[in-house]
Amino acid sequence: MTAAVELIAAPWNLGLRPPAPGREPGTWRAPRALLSAGLEARLRPARVVELDRPPYDFHPQPATRIRNGVTIREQTLRLGEAVRAALAASRFPIVLGGDCSILLGCLLGARSQGRCGLVHLDGHSDFRHPGNYDTGAALGSAAGMDLALATGRGELLLTHWPEVGRPLVADEDVIQIGDREHQETPPVTRFTAQEIQQTGIAPLGERVISRLEQRGLDRVWLHLDLDVLDERVLPAVDSPGRPGLDFSQLSHLISTLADTGRVAGLDVTVYDPELDPDSAYAAPIADCLATALTPHAPTETAPA
Repeated sequence: MTAAVELIAAPWNLGLRPPAPGREPGTWRAPRALLSAGLEARLRPARVVELDRPPYDFHPQPATRIRNGVTIREQTLRLGEAVRAALAASRFPIVLGGDCSILLGCLLGARSQGRCGLVHLDGHSDFRHPGNYDTGAALGSAAGMDLALATGRGELLLTHWPEVGRPLVADEDVIQIGDREHQETPPVTRFTAQEIQQTGIAPLGERVISRLEQRGLDRVWLHLDLDVLDERVLPAVDSPGRPGLDFSQLSHLISTLADTGRVAGLDVTVYDPELDPDSAYAAPIADCLATALTPHAPTETAPA
């Protein structure tokens, strides 16, 4: 029997740059948009937890060169506790963001039950850290640093955590899928967008599962940045691009991984309803996720 779903809304945009002076990114609106577009109705969660929206600071915060760094740490601890509680109750947490900085809280919560790997589905490597950019010249944005931070690279503020220490996940326990750029390659198992185009989605799933077996990973967290989709399929994200997956490929891959029983939970990030004024994309996103995760939705029992 599969675990009942718990939906956790994490409506923050803390890890993104302002799209214009004095304007906040709109990703904080995504959880409510996806729930209203049918995701809650389709998955019939045992519980819905809605975290507060934290304030967005346009100015540098004290003692950090990461945008909203102090606030991100505070929110990571809160989200980590919510994920921990869901897992302790034997539920399957689905965290709706928000931007990619929510990954830190998800992994922190998952680590409460021991070792946990990471499958990082993202159109970018998100591997920016002080070793590859000038921290004095610009604030770091955690949404482009989440994989680096999760693997222990960067300020202690966002790499060292109570009980867990650092890192949240070892390099060898990470699989990155979908990167379409040619920047610094993180020292993790990696399947680029170009490789996926050549091999196809089914062989990709087999290779990912084989790697999990090699590492002896029976628990992984699945991070889904929706910009892994091709911009022709989903332009309403912070950094759209191509090549990328289509909704059918993404649903197939999530389902393949979830069916192994190794996925402890997942998070969904970077859909921006403000870039989707006609609400054309919320329903397809919700349908993609619900179709992939239907086995986790409770089945109705026929009356006696």
